[in-house]
Amino acid sequence: METPDVFYARSGDVAIAYQVLGEGPVDVVFVRGFAGDLLSAWEQPRLVRFIRDLAQLGRVIMLDKRGTGLSDRVREVPTLETRMDDLRAVMDDARSERAVLWTAQEGARLAALFAATYPERVAGLVLFDPTAKGRASPDYPWAEGDEEWRARLAEIRRGWGRTEFLDRCLAEWAPGMRDDPDFRAWFHAHMRRGLSPGSALAFFRMMMDSDVSDVLPVVRVPTVVLGSPSAAGPGEYVARRIPGARLVALPASPGIYHWVDEDVHRVAMTETARLVASLRPSPSSDRILATVLFTDLVGSTERAARLGDRAWTDLLERHHALVRRELDRFRGHELDTAGDGFLASFDGPARAIKCGQALAESVRALGLEVRSGVHTGECELAGDRLRGLAVHIGARIAALASPGEVLVSSTVRDLVAGSGISFRDGGVHELKGVPERWRVYAVAE
Repeated sequence: METPDVFYARSGDVAIAYQVLGEGPVDVVFVRGFAGDLLSAWEQPRLVRFIRDLAQLGRVIMLDKRGTGLSDRVREVPTLETRMDDLRAVMDDARSERAVLWTAQEGARLAALFAATYPERVAGLVLFDPTAKGRASPDYPWAEGDEEWRARLAEIRRGWGRTEFLDRCLAEWAPGMRDDPDFRAWFHAHMRRGLSPGSALAFFRMMMDSDVSDVLPVVRVPTVVLGSPSAAGPGEYVARRIPGARLVALPASPGIYHWVDEDVHRVAMTETARLVASLRPSPSSDRILATVLFTDLVGSTERAARLGDRAWTDLLERHHALVRRELDRFRGHELDTAGDGFLASFDGPARAIKCGQALAESVRALGLEVRSGVHTGECELAGDRLRGLAVHIGARIAALASPGEVLVSSTVRDLVAGSGISFRDGGVHELKGVPERWRVYAVAE
């Protein structure tokens, strides 16, 4: 098969490399779970076979994540939010309105977040050996603990790209191929072209901290999970939380590279074809994953009483203009204005946090203080409005904030891993009218 041409989609100021091959009524976007390089992928016959088989099912779109392969190198750590922007930019550039997302391991976190946020763009998900979070917890014992992560990151810092280190990676990720000299040579070149040492360290740090377990119940597209042969594991964890997901046990555990094992490849292709054949026209969805930002002026009643109606009205108009300016800057959508507070929605939590921080700073020039609350959760669309428990949670979190503070839920903190945003533990609270107790975090300045 001739190597497809390379195209570039603009995602903000970053160029994202992608290739397109095949044709048909269904688009399949292949998002590698780990990093790689589009061109050297075509030098590996087993990987080419996998891509060719996918192309029998429809038009295949493959991309290099930002900071990897042929895509632009970046200084900041790519987050799930920015990678979601990149995926949308590639689909737009390739004129793909709706696609099946095919990914593995850590890539499942991006796919789940994208499907929950943009259900109209996702026809279905194929998740191979998916992971939901990077750190071990009582309900998720398969991930590494803090000590293991410290050791792994130190090893990556010292050894990424070196022959001996990549040999250890090969033994872990494709154990059946470690004695194949041709595969070993390809693997070394593929990894070195895919990630620089600094990019590798940043990628693993993001992988360590991100967590989409709260997002999984919001995914409402046809999903097949290809899990490990064991009855319980991360695949079963993901499948159990995505409504209607179908779990298929694999015949073996091939490591990261699913396409190196003949039996595993055959099962993966059979189940992908089955999912594609079952697809129906996109149903309209009135439920999406959204991030809500609540803002509230501190001491507004007392300030209004001191200033008088006319002066307070003038000041409030200036405040509203500042808020709307910052919402435009961070791609927020104004949903409601109740007196001196705002409710806005965002398609990414980091933008909502940065908007809240910018608001706290800008209104000080008016002699005002604002507090903000941010939460990400499932919302019901009602025209241009959002309704549901997630909206109430955001409002309750905002009410807990101190003047000038941005408070977020634990869900938000988990989703902005790699963004450089720091947090202080704000404790566990009961939120009026909301089940259970909620841990909140204050954004550190």
